[in-house]
This record gives sequence, structure tokens and C-alpha cells, in this order.
Amino acid sequence: MGGLVSSRPLRVDAQRNKDRLVEVAAQAFSHDGAETTLESIAKAAGVGIGTLYRHFPTREALVDAVYRNELTRLTDAVGRLLATMEPDAALRAWMDHFIEYMTAKQGMGDALKALIASGGTPYSETRQRLTGALKLLLDASVAAGKIRQDISPWDMVVAMSGIAMAGYQSEHEQVGRLLDLLMDGLRHRA
Repeated sequence: MGGLVSSRPLRVDAQRNKDRLVEVAAQAFSHDGAETTLESIAKAAGVGIGTLYRHFPTREALVDAVYRNELTRLTDAVGRLLATMEPDAALRAWMDHFIEYMTAKQGMGDALKALIASGGTPYSETRQRLTGALKLLLDASVAAGKIRQDISPWDMVVAMSGIAMAGYQSEHEQVGRLLDLLMDGLRHRA
């Protein structure tokens, strides 16, 4: 019975509780890492521990849901940014979102390692989804004549990941300066 998944959509209040649990867990894992208790997550979300376990039968299931939600938030931001900004400005804004995603992922490091050790595959779609999102931003910026066309989406992921890693040991302003420097390197040179 524990392995069955209902195909019925959740009631509105149940979906709200599930979404709130994922949101609170993301913050908790980012700040407290593996030390975060499920009881503290349930309490902060304003639900009982039974509600948490009804949605996420194991700690690993919750970690997986949090990770996938953060990845979806990041990749879904592309459309909104391109709809409201010039392509190069959207690309630069998305870089900030990427750093936030990497910060959350760093804070969840121990929890993600435990998930992988238990057989979970949180990263199975990550590279494809990140490069797909970046390709949309890069293609739009190239088409607008704002950046060079010889940039690979995966190279961008690697460069931004390096900036994120450096940012863990430095000040937040430095991360912004490094992203601006990366953006300057993408622009056409006369």
C-alpha cells in the first residue's frame, strides 16, 4: 500500500499543505542542512507530522521533491524573464536565479547525498533542463545581437557553478561582480 500513488488530484488544501512543506523544507535544508528535522519542517509549515508523512513517506522523498521544485522554479523563470526584459538583461537576471538555486543545492548537499545513497536520482534531468533553459536565453540574446554566438549552454553552467562555489566563501557583492564580468565576456567585441 505504501508504494501506490493515487492518480487523483489533491484537494486544494492538501496541495497547499504539500507546497508549503516543500517551500519550508527548501529553506530549512538550505540553512540547517542535514540537521533539519522533519518535525521542525512540519511545525514551520503549520501542519502535523502525519501530514508531512502523508505527502512524503520518507525524508528522501521530501528532499527529492524540494530539489526538483527548485530546478523547476529555475528553469520556469526563463519564460517570465524573456517576456518582461531584453534578452541580455533576462540572461543576466537568470544568472542571479542560478546562484540562488546553487546556494539552496549547496545547503541541501548532505540531504542530497543521503537521497542518492538510498537509490534516488535527483540529478537525472538536471543537465538537460539547465542547458535547455540556457539555450533559450542564449539564442534570444544572440538573435537580438546582444552577445556572441560561440557560447555553449554547458560552458555557461560550468562558469556560473564556479562563481557560485567561489561565492560560498566570499561576500555576496563579489558574486554579482563576477556574474557581471561573465556577462561582459559574452558581449560582442569591436
